[in-house]
Amino acid sequence: MAMWIQAQQLQGEALHQMQALYGQHFPIEVRHYLAQWIENQPWDSVELDNPAEEAKAKRLLDNLVAELQRKAQLQSGEDGFLLKIKLGHYANQLKSTYDRCPLELVRCIKHILHSEQRLVQEASSGSEGQTMDSLSQRHQQINQAFEELRLATQETENELRKLQHSQEYFIIQYQENLRIQAQLSSLSSLPPAERTQRETTLQSKRTTVEAWLAREASTLQKYRLDLSAQHQKTLGLLRKQQTLILDEELIQWKRRQQLAGNGGPHEGGLDVLQSWCEKLADLIWQNRQQIRRCEHLTQQLPLPGPMEELLSKLNSDITDIISALVTSTFIIEKQPPQVLKTQTKFAATVRLLVGGKLNVHMNPPQVKAVIVSEQQAKALLKNESTHSESSGEILNNNCVMEYHQTTGTLSAHFRNMSLKRIKRSDRRGAESVTEEKFTVLFESQFSVAGNELVFHVKTLSLPVVVIVHGSQDNNATATVLWDNAFAEPGRVPFVVPDKVLWPQLCEALDMKYKAEMHSGRGLSEDNLVFLAQKAFTSSSSNPEDYHNMTMSWAQFNRESLPGRNFTFWQWFDGVVELMKKHLKPHWNDGAILGFVNKQQAQDMLMSKPNGTFLLRFSDSEIGGITIAWRLVWNLLPYTTKDFSIRSLADRISDLNHLLFLYPDRPKDEVFAKYYTPPLCMYQAKAVDGYVKPQIKQVVFFIFYFTQLHVMSLTTIKMSLLNVSALVRNDTMLDADGDFDLEDTMDVARHVEELLRRPMSWDRLQQIPMMLNR
Repeated sequence: MAMWIQAQQLQGEALHQMQALYGQHFPIEVRHYLAQWIENQPWDSVELDNPAEEAKAKRLLDNLVAELQRKAQLQSGEDGFLLKIKLGHYANQLKSTYDRCPLELVRCIKHILHSEQRLVQEASSGSEGQTMDSLSQRHQQINQAFEELRLATQETENELRKLQHSQEYFIIQYQENLRIQAQLSSLSSLPPAERTQRETTLQSKRTTVEAWLAREASTLQKYRLDLSAQHQKTLGLLRKQQTLILDEELIQWKRRQQLAGNGGPHEGGLDVLQSWCEKLADLIWQNRQQIRRCEHLTQQLPLPGPMEELLSKLNSDITDIISALVTSTFIIEKQPPQVLKTQTKFAATVRLLVGGKLNVHMNPPQVKAVIVSEQQAKALLKNESTHSESSGEILNNNCVMEYHQTTGTLSAHFRNMSLKRIKRSDRRGAESVTEEKFTVLFESQFSVAGNELVFHVKTLSLPVVVIVHGSQDNNATATVLWDNAFAEPGRVPFVVPDKVLWPQLCEALDMKYKAEMHSGRGLSEDNLVFLAQKAFTSSSSNPEDYHNMTMSWAQFNRESLPGRNFTFWQWFDGVVELMKKHLKPHWNDGAILGFVNKQQAQDMLMSKPNGTFLLRFSDSEIGGITIAWRLVWNLLPYTTKDFSIRSLADRISDLNHLLFLYPDRPKDEVFAKYYTPPLCMYQAKAVDGYVKPQIKQVVFFIFYFTQLHVMSLTTIKMSLLNVSALVRNDTMLDADGDFDLEDTMDVARHVEELLRRPMSWDRLQQIPMMLNR
């Protein structure tokens, strides 16, 4: 109810916009009397494009009707009688309207609540006396321009009516003049005396009327020319406003939509854009109708002068304006996935922002989707190709546009498309299939004003990379990320720079990382320095040293890192996937340093007490994380496979020698809330003859290093068997898979001291066989 209380405080244009949200489709009284109940319902949990959600929407509708009826029954007394009848009427009305389409009710209420929230937030920002930012300034300029256009259109309408009235009176006087001429012609049959008298009167009257007609004809011509000039001025304002909305605001919305593919903020703002485009359509159409009425008046009463050419030019100009508006506002509201796997279902939504105003839904157009190559997309934009050649076959690629009266949107929802096959072009040089870009072309045709204007509209999706196997997803995502981050507005499809400044790439990587972690904790400056060191094989820790450096696409995801068999992006994406699937809460808690190399970890831990540890990403393995601590520098990295068996928190809990998370946080303070509770006796007891086991991580090396001096000889014998197993199984490896001879020989030296005899490496391996004799 808090939202409704704030909404009622709106004033001026904001209040008008709020009131316009309601009507027969959803009465404002229902919002008022059920405010708290409405705001407490899970409207956002319903997926409007999923028909399977209809049952959930139906329950919400039934609950709404029941709540209205309950509210009606609570009314009593004389004042409550009329309200009781009204609420009962609204309950029946909503039931009747939405019973067969409950998803439309959810769509309506979601639109209302989101719009109210936006209006309240905008009003709140203004009431706090904050400085108006550039966005709100632009919006204010646009709204002011619309008011100027409204007044200009109203003025030309008034002038047109005056012209019409003047012309009608002129025609009446003209007819009067013709009547006088006819009377003069008939005087020849009268006697001379009577004829002379009447002729004198009629000639005088004729002279007066003709003089008036001559003056009025000149006045009418001036009216027409003035009105034409006013229309030309209005068209100039319309063109300027349309350029601002389509070439700036809509392009910026599309850019935000593209960056959202990399994890940027959700694009939003489409409803505001639609309201502007609808105002434009309304004003353009009004002016077009006025020009056509001027043409009709001119044809009705031809007068010497340039009016015919002027009106023809005005008609042509305004037709161009409305054509540009319609073709530019056919947009993709929900993009198809940019990494598109064949034989996999996908969805998309296209929308015509001016469809409601032009009544296109009266004869709903059909939209077709086809997939085209980069070269085909270039030809389409150059108008070199008039028909849609396809580079593949999309199933379920036809859809009729539907008008949603509650939101005023005309859109087509493709819910079950699937790419059956793809036809690839010849690749250039080192380009791989995951670098080849396609796009989904949506096109439709419809007419307005009784087939007077016919529009063929088309729009291209963001670039998509087609894959046939999940193993290609990583490299395909790199192509998409680079394109989304560095594409320029209005580019030739799908040109992107081959190299970019390192800070630009850092911004893209940070955006991707924050989005996957679902938190504000992105990549710090130290993290980005670490990535720069990895990318450029540099040892500099000064961020300024990398500001003017550039990274090419080949360095990003074509050439392997020095000494590795994977690229920079493949390593980074492996980290992102590991964090997203298993370690997100630990990153958001600040428990994972991550972007630290082996030497840095050792230097950081040297001054700390034994048992201090940190978590860093493996340099040598994609999607690996290792524990480094004061006694043993690095454990073999854990990967997704390991964490699917036992979580990081539980593995840290298992290792009793891990005491403090760097720099000095007790490990239980950080990780205890993520530990898996131990099995109680009831859970552990046998069921159907089986006892449920529990997995626990053991690192033998620590056991020997810290406990060997207190062992009995028998325990040593048993432990040496384990040492031998460790040696044979190569588990004494460091994080990079190298054999750590120095650390392993420390064990041997401890064994020598305990057994009081020299132990060679070969001798150590033979001990288990000796003990088994």
